[in-house]
Amino acid sequence: MESISRVSSMLETARDLTLEAAQSAGTSRNFSSRAAVRDVPFLLVKKLLDSRNDRDILDGLRKVISMMYRSKPCLPFFSSVVKNVASANIEIKKLVYIYLLHYAESEPDLALLSINTIQKSLTDQNPQIRAMALRVMSGIRVPVISQIVSLAIKRGCGDMSPYVRKAAALAVPKCYRLDPNTLPQLLDYLSILLGDKQYYVVGSAVTAFLEVCPDNIDLIHKHYRALVRKLVDMDEWGQLATMRLLTIYARKCFPRRTARVKKNQTKGFYDDEGSNQEDASLGEEIQVLDADLELFLKACKPLLHSRNSAVVVAVVRSFLNLGTAEYLEDAIGPLVALLRSPEGLQHIVLYNIVSVCLVRPTLFVMYASHFFIHATDVPHVWRLKLEILTLMFPHCEAHMKGLILSELEHFTRAPDTDLVRDSVRAIGRCAQGDGKASTRCLGLLLKQVSSSDGNLVAESLTVIRHLIQQDPSSHTKTVIRLAKNLDTTTNPQARATIIWLVGEFAGVSEENNIAPDVLRILAKGFAIESEAAKLQIVLLAAKVYVHHLNRMHSVTDASRTATPPTQRDTTSSNPIVENGFQDENHVERELDQEPEHPIAILWRYILLLARYDTSYDLRDRTRLYKALLANPASTQLASLLLLAPKPVPHTPSPSEGRKELLLGSASLVVGEEIGLHGLPGYESLPDWVKEGQEPNPVLRDEVPTKAEYGEKRNVPAGEKLDIALREKGVQEKLNGIAGSNKEKSLDDWLAEGEKEESADSDESTEDEESEESEEEDDSEAETESEDEQEDNRMMT
Repeated sequence: MESISRVSSMLETARDLTLEAAQSAGTSRNFSSRAAVRDVPFLLVKKLLDSRNDRDILDGLRKVISMMYRSKPCLPFFSSVVKNVASANIEIKKLVYIYLLHYAESEPDLALLSINTIQKSLTDQNPQIRAMALRVMSGIRVPVISQIVSLAIKRGCGDMSPYVRKAAALAVPKCYRLDPNTLPQLLDYLSILLGDKQYYVVGSAVTAFLEVCPDNIDLIHKHYRALVRKLVDMDEWGQLATMRLLTIYARKCFPRRTARVKKNQTKGFYDDEGSNQEDASLGEEIQVLDADLELFLKACKPLLHSRNSAVVVAVVRSFLNLGTAEYLEDAIGPLVALLRSPEGLQHIVLYNIVSVCLVRPTLFVMYASHFFIHATDVPHVWRLKLEILTLMFPHCEAHMKGLILSELEHFTRAPDTDLVRDSVRAIGRCAQGDGKASTRCLGLLLKQVSSSDGNLVAESLTVIRHLIQQDPSSHTKTVIRLAKNLDTTTNPQARATIIWLVGEFAGVSEENNIAPDVLRILAKGFAIESEAAKLQIVLLAAKVYVHHLNRMHSVTDASRTATPPTQRDTTSSNPIVENGFQDENHVERELDQEPEHPIAILWRYILLLARYDTSYDLRDRTRLYKALLANPASTQLASLLLLAPKPVPHTPSPSEGRKELLLGSASLVVGEEIGLHGLPGYESLPDWVKEGQEPNPVLRDEVPTKAEYGEKRNVPAGEKLDIALREKGVQEKLNGIAGSNKEKSLDDWLAEGEKEESADSDESTEDEESEESEEEDDSEAETESEDEQEDNRMMT
């Protein structure tokens, strides 16, 4: 009978397993095919939920959860689902808790009926059920139960299982959002959880601390060193939260100290000591790290080998904002290694690399080949690579500079116009950053001027203009060379740039002044030029005419200075007004008497052409120049407006505005589009605390505490034996000295053993002697008794 019942139970179990496997296979088939799921009748689901069989209840709950995540109305099942919260089956409890968290806010009264049952689960023997009950109770967003949740967290903080204590730490922010008035109680709970012995409990406690009270640094003082020691063992999320917390803590508690260190220099034989003291005061200034800060930075070094890229970036952020160049140098290799990640992650890593490269470009020189563009790179990736190459270019060796320029020159012939434009601009930034390489960069750009690609020519000329403005006197021949390309250049922007350069160099050198000839040639085809080129032609004509008037005035002034003063006073043709200025009408009459200069004729011709142009802007600009130069005798205002020295253009790096944003933040990726203060929720690091205002370092000293939560300490066997003997009161006898608690060494134990052996040998010899003496006494007693017997016989 027992065998038959055993076989039948096995068949029943096999049947259940087969049904569950079939159900799961059907469910997976439905999800994979993405077919429309047929709605289950309400009565059938309610019947399953009201069943007494756990398998039917579980099936009904799965159907309800499936309907819930398909946005079907599942609120009518609330009472039928919640009554199963007392089930002993953990799978049923999980599904009921999921449903309860989703609909508790809609039905707070019915959700409160299940609180008593959930509270009973807090005392369950299974730690998983206790943690789940705590998680669900804190997730029910009903403000009435805030005190109940607070008590549950208090119970969880003292639980034996670290899994439950972790759930208590994660419940602290939920309780705070539920009722902010519970903050004093939650701070006590956080203080207990931050001092927990288990690292995965501490990681969750740090996350809760950052959400509830990130500015309450006083709670961290006594746990600082313990947090640093547990940092390596935490999970990735705990490591990110802890490094963020400790970075903020370091800025608020460790002042930035510097010291001057004398560089190693060869000292002459007769150098005096006074000069050495003066040199020491002028030594290199380095950062001096606090001992506790250095402890944190050393604890972060192993995390550079983490499998999580966010952890690596967080370590680099800590080294960049807290550490010295040596620490940051160790982190550059792992940061560059993240470029092997997928494309989406590679984009984020490049933004962080650019941010570091803006501060310390020399550290990336040895990894320059990693930033060469690949054929498969998408635009937002190769833009960042070009930026990194231009940032490190001034710090590279000559060979690497040649490779970078060759790389940029190659991509100026790419079919992608955006890549061509950015490559040309990158060449310009390389020349701007390194003056020694500007000649070679200018040569590369001049080669592109004769290209048939109009966009390439326009971008090249814009960069050439910036380079020429840095040193105009040494690029006169370059301007002449560019002017010769006006016959072949067809791009409107390129032609406008060349005409502007010719106008800027119109007064630099009179010997090589080609501006009037260029203006004469351009005037012939003025009608067919683009609007941008016409504007520059009118500007060129105004500049040439101003230079002509200034030369005429200088010649007139020179001739007047050569005339004797007596003749100037007697001549009636040069009247002087009372305030000392010359009569303007008289100057005009003198100019009218002379034959008109070709430049003046050319100026009037350009004004006539522009007067009948269809462009409003061109006609307005022409009237402005005509009004400025209406009086040839007064050119001060025109010279001030047209011939004023132009500022040297400086092209910043495209990511210059992201320099102050934190590494690893979303604001760093989005950039300046979001504003100066980053995305909502973004917080920058605080400034370094000033010297003398930092908290007392004694606050970070750890207080020895007893082992909690039943934690076992590894105790040597000898120590256990000493404790046991001390409890029995026989310790003094073994030590041989009453009341001495001094620890004994190995030599003392060996000496005591020898003494005991000698004492045992002495006792054995004394026993033998006593036995011999007893035997002699016995023999004597026997002889005396025999003598007495003989005497008695004789008497008888």
